[in-house]
Amino acid sequence: MTDTAEQNPEPARIRVHGLEKSFGDQKVLRGIDFESRRGTSTVLLGPSGSGKTTVLRSLNVLDTPDRGVIGIDDVEVDFATLPAGKAGRRESNRLRAQSGMVFQAHNLFPHRTVLENIVEGPVVAQGRPREEAVADARVLLDQVGLGDRGDAYPFQLSGGQQQRVGIARALALKPRVVLFDEPTSALDPELVGEVLAVIKDLATQDWTTVIVTHEIRFAEQVADHVLFLDGGVIVEQGPSAQVIGDPVEDRTRRFLKRILDPG
Repeated sequence: MTDTAEQNPEPARIRVHGLEKSFGDQKVLRGIDFESRRGTSTVLLGPSGSGKTTVLRSLNVLDTPDRGVIGIDDVEVDFATLPAGKAGRRESNRLRAQSGMVFQAHNLFPHRTVLENIVEGPVVAQGRPREEAVADARVLLDQVGLGDRGDAYPFQLSGGQQQRVGIARALALKPRVVLFDEPTSALDPELVGEVLAVIKDLATQDWTTVIVTHEIRFAEQVADHVLFLDGGVIVEQGPSAQVIGDPVEDRTRRFLKRILDPG
């Protein structure tokens, strides 16, 4: 069996500068600037509609920014000067290939086994040999605690198990960065812990991760860097001990109080 460390690509550094995005007349991002060091976890916090998920989707170019620069190591795109047509799509695809996304919903193929769900991307999208992709998938299933469920179908798994398959599927693409969009929001409360444990384990293995979550205590444990967003801007950013433990901005304090002390 391949060692897990051999599975992991070199973690990447992320650079974001001047990121702006509008949907129609609604300006969602108003100039986002941050940097994530190699092998660190960056957590995005903020109220609904603050722009967190749009930042995440911009990193993967699922949403194309109106302007701003995103760099993942040596792959950098300036969206203000992005060419039209094939040339622009080629640049966007190079950036997208650097990251893997784990969504709120599991989005597994219901008619395919767990193993087939994980193998699909590497074989079809990346053209890797099937035998190699299957071997890698089995290692990843062991890593997320599902080594004995490769032949199961999604309907035979709990929501937490399905989300862990979703994590393995993202890792199977060998991304430089792993993006998590509220990965526990669709789960029953008793299943949240098993998914957070897998993400926390990835953080200890030097993956570069960016995580959107409302799980404040989890963020406090896993984050090297926290961004608090509101109204499409970064209100406050810094180490988790500062932003969560001793925030400077009143808006950050009010948000955390509402989440941690709703009574």
